[in-house]
Amino acid sequence: MIKGKKKDVKKKDAKKDGKKAASEKSEGSLGATVESSLTTLPDVQNESVSEETQAIPETPDKEPRVEEPPVQPVPPIHEEPVLAQVIIKSYECEQVDEFFEGEGFICFEGGNTYKGLFSEGRMNGEGTYTWADGVKYEGTFTKNVPMHKGRYTWNDGSVYEGSIQDGLRHGYGVFRSGTHPFSYTGYWCNGKRHGKGFVYYDQEQTSWYSGDWVNNVREGWGLRRSGNTYEGQWKKNLRHGHGKMRWLTDNQEYAGQWECGIQHGSGTHRWFSKRVAMSQYSLWNEYVGDFVKGERHGHGTFIYADGSMYCGEWVHNKRQGKGIFVFKNGHAFQGEFVNDLPVKCPIRRGSAVKDKKLRATSTRRHSGTKLKNTITLNYLEEISVLGSDTDFDLSLLLDFLPREDREEEVKQVQLGLLRYISELREIYYFYSSLGCSPSPDGTYVMTKLQFWRFLKDCEFHLSKTLAEMDRLLRGDKPLKDIHHPLEILLFRTFVSNLVHLAFHIYHEEFKDKVPHLQRCFLEIMSRNVLPFACCVQGILYSSEEFTSSVKSYMEKCWEIHGDFCRPCPRPPFEPTMKLRQFLWMLDDFKLLSEQLTAARVLGIFVKVGASLPDIHGDNLELEMVFLEFFEALLECALVYVTKDMILKKEAQDNQKRSSFEIRFSEETSAVSFTEHSLPQPPRPHDDTEPAHHPSLLETLLSFSVTPGESKDDVSLPNEDVKEEQDSCPENELTDEAQEDEQKELFSFWICKVETFFTTKFFPAFEHEIVLRDKRKEMKKQDAALAGLRKTQAEELKRLIAEKEVQEKAKRQEAAEAQTALAL
Repeated sequence: MIKGKKKDVKKKDAKKDGKKAASEKSEGSLGATVESSLTTLPDVQNESVSEETQAIPETPDKEPRVEEPPVQPVPPIHEEPVLAQVIIKSYECEQVDEFFEGEGFICFEGGNTYKGLFSEGRMNGEGTYTWADGVKYEGTFTKNVPMHKGRYTWNDGSVYEGSIQDGLRHGYGVFRSGTHPFSYTGYWCNGKRHGKGFVYYDQEQTSWYSGDWVNNVREGWGLRRSGNTYEGQWKKNLRHGHGKMRWLTDNQEYAGQWECGIQHGSGTHRWFSKRVAMSQYSLWNEYVGDFVKGERHGHGTFIYADGSMYCGEWVHNKRQGKGIFVFKNGHAFQGEFVNDLPVKCPIRRGSAVKDKKLRATSTRRHSGTKLKNTITLNYLEEISVLGSDTDFDLSLLLDFLPREDREEEVKQVQLGLLRYISELREIYYFYSSLGCSPSPDGTYVMTKLQFWRFLKDCEFHLSKTLAEMDRLLRGDKPLKDIHHPLEILLFRTFVSNLVHLAFHIYHEEFKDKVPHLQRCFLEIMSRNVLPFACCVQGILYSSEEFTSSVKSYMEKCWEIHGDFCRPCPRPPFEPTMKLRQFLWMLDDFKLLSEQLTAARVLGIFVKVGASLPDIHGDNLELEMVFLEFFEALLECALVYVTKDMILKKEAQDNQKRSSFEIRFSEETSAVSFTEHSLPQPPRPHDDTEPAHHPSLLETLLSFSVTPGESKDDVSLPNEDVKEEQDSCPENELTDEAQEDEQKELFSFWICKVETFFTTKFFPAFEHEIVLRDKRKEMKKQDAALAGLRKTQAEELKRLIAEKEVQEKAKRQEAAEAQTALAL
């Protein structure tokens, strides 16, 4: 303990932690350099990493060997030094019994200083220790040792803030380099990155790693992104074990085994090709088999984009040994291959059985050029002129037509489809890509949610509700899947649904005209599809940013939607939700307010198309599918949430963010740190400059309502308004200002929706579930109590009856005794 002036003191100095982190150059081995000066602390070690594994060329005939750059040797990681004896040079502090007490200032020999609290002659409590070279520690001391929570600052601007134990980084903390765009957030152990954590390697935050660390080395499971993306197992800073790698620029993907950063073992490698425009079928070359040191070596199957396939032996990326090659026309060659070429050129024909067996072992269902040339038979056992991807089923509709006219009706409706097949493919591609992240091969498949949006945009719902249309298109689906929003609709299903709906909507209008199906289909194309398709309405798909933000709430909302569904009174009696039940749900959740009144909710029903007063009147018995349910919730969020709610939520988030410390104790160390505990790295930006995201407060203060516009109006910005033809600078500036204002509006909407779902709607549902469980428990208790009371009443009744019988017997005995005495 520190006692008196100029007295020697043995104490452990704050072990200064974390220096400046060097930005990552590549991905190979970890290096470290540590100065042995007492005032220089071991840092987040400089990461010297070899370059990314190169993508394997797809050309099967001539492929260079892929080699990893040499791995640099790993320098030893030195132990952190402990400060030796210090001698007090001067002090300004009160003394109690010759011990420093309270707040004071001490200057040590050599230039180190301490300013803070003392207790019993030791540095105890909050204080600041500054070394002569400028390194500074601010935080808590316990008996002269930095402990608990603190902040290290180095003279180059590097900063560590977080948990401290015995002067070392230990627990949860954040390190930011002052000389490099490097930062680490996560767990530490004895001054080293250990546990879950993530690192940013550049200013734009496009290069990062999130996952497991062991003694400053990536080891365990992690996700690495630096232009390319790898997710899987790591060992000693190298990809090792099972993992998936995507080369974004080369349009390639590998999933399988890795060893020392190279593909080694069994795996699947794909080379994606540019997809044909407006086609739902993707094209890619694919190899499934053995790899040795990054090369195809051993046994494997290569499926080519044109439909041909090779299955056999490989040596150094070349076909070598026994194998079978199936051409796209179905012919096959089986024999020896040398240096990627067959030994014998003649092609064996008629190997149909082996061809079928070979294709059955394929890992994917190939859909390439061969499908377009395939001649298929429809359900009438006639050749379909549309091809296999457009062959649809009209068997249910044919029951409504005379038997002698069915063949002609099918032919005529096929001709009508051929007339508009290009437009239909464009429409299918447009709606199937709504709200989806970019596909590596440009392939998208439509879901029921997107199909509903198409029906709404084309005004199909003016004739029938979406729920009624789902029942018409049900087929043999289970009841619970009739209205499922994630049901997959292939292009042929999309076309078949159009023909079915055309018949059910317009068959009365053309019941006396032939060909009946074709006329109905042409009418729906000219009246509904062509004029309105691809003009997206509704709030859900109003912008890519808004859609990607609100999709995270969709799964929970689907759960809530299913909870409030009730069996439909009409066949097939599937569970559905009515408008009345939606209104009751809001009332049960206590979400009806001065802003969101019942009348306002009815207006929202009209806005999302769930209710049409001109057609149905004010009918709350109408059914709503999940698209209408979710869009109605989004509209309710924009009305219910006020600016004060957003500001309150932001204040709470800031308070949580400021208290980020997680104490590293025996209890917390036993708890596994999951992926969800770490902040997720942002999506990579295309711009070189990091995008500035204004705070909610800035957004709210900068958001203004246009004069003459109602503050309660939450209608969508019109994205389909035609731009003026003039290209003068004034118009360009105006367009930029309008675009910025629209972005601010969507950001404001996102804040409102987030506040509504996270602080109101979802908690209200959880509270409702708790209340239901309590009510069920109370009902059980009441039933048990009622049974007990009934049992007690029966027992009391039995006892009373027995007592009455006993009293009656006693009276009889007394009477008999009196009679006997009288005699």
